[in-house]
Formats: sequence, structure tokens, C-alpha cells
Amino acid sequence: MPAQYHCPADRLLAAHEEPPLGAHLVTPRSVYAHHGIYVGRGTVVHYGAYAGGHWCRRPVEEVSLARFAYGRRVWVRPARKQALAGAEIARRARSRLGEDRYRFLSNNCEHFSEWCVNGEQSGEIVQHAVFN
Repeated sequence: MPAQYHCPADRLLAAHEEPPLGAHLVTPRSVYAHHGIYVGRGTVVHYGAYAGGHWCRRPVEEVSLARFAYGRRVWVRPARKQALAGAEIARRARSRLGEDRYRFLSNNCEHFSEWCVNGEQSGEIVQHAVFN
């Protein structure tokens, strides 16, 4: 793949490694990075819009880690110092299951993940992309 869509500080998840509860996960797609929250037991909560080849608007959903990754590598984004605890992050992610208010520029999968982890809905899709 010609580009990487993760931050230099992100840590590559090893094969068969379980992410920490509440981890902010990032996986590349063809022209963007997809984000989600690990909620335990092999599942991730994410905005389903444009994920896994679905080029349509979809709600927040809980899927397997394998389905979230869609055959690609997964990175764990380090939490900020003021980040919430893992169980609270997972609770926040699940609290939005079924939400169907995806907006590419103002309420996307990265905004969702940042809100879960840090309590604020910031997103830096373009700034986080690292192109080789």
C-alpha cells in the first residue's frame, strides 16, 4: 500500500493480540483511516459508514475486530494524559450504538472515537495521515 494513515506514535497491534479495553483503534482504507473503540471480547464499536467497503451512511455499530480491520493492519492510538478510563471509554462507545448521524467533516468515525476516549469530538483526518 502506498500510504500509511496513522500517527507516528500509534502502535501496531500484533497478530492475535487483544487491544486494551477502551483502546482507540486505527486501520487504513484506500484513501483514509478508519477509527473505532475496542470494547472487549473481540469487538469494536465504530461508525459503520464507509467501513469495510460499505460506501453508504451507516449507524454506530458493534462488530468483531476482524470485521473492523477488514483484512488490514490495526494500530492502537495512545491516549492523552487526560483520557478517560478504559471501562468508561467502552461505556461511552456503547451508549451511542444505533446513532445514525454520520457527517464526513463534522461527525465521523474519528470524531466518535476521540469523543469516547477524550470527551471531546475533535478529529484531524488530514493531519494524522502520514504519506510515504
